[in-house]
Amino acid sequence: MLAANGRNALPELKLAIALSSLRQPFKAALVTAAQLGATGIEIDARNLLRPSELSETGRRQLKKQLTDLNLRVAAIRFQTRRGYDVLQDLDRRIDATKEAMRFAYSLGARVVINAVGRVPEDPQHPAYQQLQASLNDLARYGQYIGSMLACETGSEPVDRLVTLLEGLSEQAIGIAFNPGNLIVHDFYDTDSIRRCGDYTLAVIARDGVRDLASGRGLNVPLGQGSAEFPEILGVLEERRYDGWYHLDRTESADPIADLKNSLSYLRSL
Repeated sequence: MLAANGRNALPELKLAIALSSLRQPFKAALVTAAQLGATGIEIDARNLLRPSELSETGRRQLKKQLTDLNLRVAAIRFQTRRGYDVLQDLDRRIDATKEAMRFAYSLGARVVINAVGRVPEDPQHPAYQQLQASLNDLARYGQYIGSMLACETGSEPVDRLVTLLEGLSEQAIGIAFNPGNLIVHDFYDTDSIRRCGDYTLAVIARDGVRDLASGRGLNVPLGQGSAEFPEILGVLEERRYDGWYHLDRTESADPIADLKNSLSYLRSL
């Protein structure tokens, strides 16, 4: 794309707000997201709006409201209580995830985000093999229905998650890159995004710092932590990433102000 001065113009970032961050009723949160200047939303399908609560008529009405507000559904978040490596209630958990994938597709989204379970270091570990089997099942279903599961980073080094995905027989599972989570769990470095780049389906725009005194990590407002967002955006631009950046400040005392600042920060880059 050429700008008026003849130089290449950068594409505008696709910025989505996680509605759960706003702590408002669903319809009010939609309006707030639009007023803040986001063009997309992330819907929590477990705690904010369950698929079973929205009929076909309700979905049509929601899509009309989104159009009126110039918003799109960037992704559905579906956080399960256990990972896909845990046998207890696994079939029910997978069926519920498939329902969330259908829900995403019905609203025009192509991505469902979840932390899929801790990836063992040993590929021969039974939990590793169960995780592979579960993700292959979800990948096949995603290809059939038209939406993909994105595994959120944070519970292990990114190399381990990427290796797991590379070993799947069905290459239709990706990554929701969350640098804030990686920092909190002490797995972040500046090369993390390069190793995840080709699998990245969504970016969770969270930041964090390590509290050396307490030995733990803390989430902080975007741009105030250790996440190198200029580097992240640069690497993804090289990889021609055209997905969404999800702004999430669920732990903030003033989420609206934080989200407004986060939008400005990312646009300034």
